Amino acid sequence: LRVNLKSLESGLSKPPDPAERDAQFRHIAKKSRGYAAQDLPVISVDTKSRELIGPFHQPGRRWSREPTQVFDHDFPSDAEGVAIPYGVYDPFRNHGFVSVGTTRDTSQFAVDAINTWWSQFGTRHYPRADRLLVLADCGGSNGYRTRLWKHQLQHAFSNRFGMQVSVSHYPPGSSKWNPIEHRMFSFISRNWAAEPLRNYNTVLNFIRSTKTLGGLRICARLNTKDYPKGTKISDQQMQQVNLRHHTARPKWNYSISPS
Repeated sequence: LRVNLKSLESGLSKPPDPAERDAQFRHIAKKSRGYAAQDLPVISVDTKSRELIGPFHQPGRRWSREPTQVFDHDFPSDAEGVAIPYGVYDPFRNHGFVSVGTTRDTSQFAVDAINTWWSQFGTRHYPRADRLLVLADCGGSNGYRTRLWKHQLQHAFSNRFGMQVSVSHYPPGSSKWNPIEHRMFSFISRNWAAEPLRNYNTVLNFIRSTKTLGGLRICARLNTKDYPKGTKISDQQMQQVNLRHHTARPKWNYSISPS
């Protein structure tokens, strides 16, 4: 018996050259080790799948005397709300933080999550750090083409904390190799498998109780702030971003320094 193998690239008009993709993976690995050797923070960030709040079906199986009753269809109109988990994962400390949003997954929401992680955990673990390395996917709220992502990193993080932010994106179609995916999000999904997310406390408790024998620990916080959709950043605003593209694969590697 065989299952389908997800190996065909889709949604890409021109997939990255394999040599270029391999070089980016090697660049990320080398840079991450360099930051860790200097006791500088490295974080992997991403948004987990959007979840409906209420008695909705959750994939997976769980031991119980009776099956859990859930809705026969996942209609958003039946939900009490939505949960949008944005994660920040420190691969060298094996520690994660998840900001559970209730409105929209925007770049402002993403950078707010990084701000909260740095204020509550980063400053404590890396008191002398003046640089931060962010590993991210190529799309979504932290995509390399997203102007608002760079603008928010400049004004809401770099200027606020006086830190240089270096960003390295995984090539398109490679998000599953982002450390947060297979070292944190996968264990959260396993922890709440077959368990309906009936309310926000249920979501937070499942995230906080996710642990592994390797020492994974996760903190979570509910973010009820309303994030507007469709915020545009003008050319003039982008000129205010202290952005420096790196020599190697500049579209995927760049730094933002305090103004």
